[in-house]
Amino acid sequence: MSFQLPDLPYAEDALEPAISAKTVFFHHNKHEAAYLSNTNKLIEGTAFENDSLEDIIRKADGALFNNAAQSWNHAFYFRQFTAEKGLMPEGRLKEKIEKKWGSFEHFKDEFVINGVGQFGSGWVWLIKNKNNELEILKTANAGNPLTMEGCVPLLTFDVWEHAYYLDYQNRRGDGLHALWDIINWREIEKRFV
Repeated sequence: MSFQLPDLPYAEDALEPAISAKTVFFHHNKHEAAYLSNTNKLIEGTAFENDSLEDIIRKADGALFNNAAQSWNHAFYFRQFTAEKGLMPEGRLKEKIEKKWGSFEHFKDEFVINGVGQFGSGWVWLIKNKNNELEILKTANAGNPLTMEGCVPLLTFDVWEHAYYLDYQNRRGDGLHALWDIINWREIEKRFV
């Protein structure tokens, strides 16, 4: 199996001003594409050759894990955005967020605090854990919640510098706060089921 770079579900400039077209271009077409290319090279002729990215992430380690997880993380990350600005969570997901964090605004603040607090490179996630409860999780480098039993990733912000540096330089928090306006909560709600 050879993994292909997925098309973006929007134009490269559709997420502006939260994420510039230049950042989307480099992040998707260079960084994500490199992780996929490396994954394809690393699985060639191995027992992983016909596995899904999810299976590779759950079973591999070292360079293969890092590249497969980063490929999956980036595809997941880019699919959660929309050109339709200002969507909000609804239904059960909204209720669960408000129950856990008191309000949607408090949840957003906690999420960004965790993202800013992730030392070095990594990801901040909203997950549904094995107890069916929402949780904010930080992972370093290529860390991925699929490696945790019963965990369902719902939302993620990339805190590697390549995700925000062209637009926000060293202001990681500003970059993370800007993302709330472009989240496709309908997509997140589908993951929450």
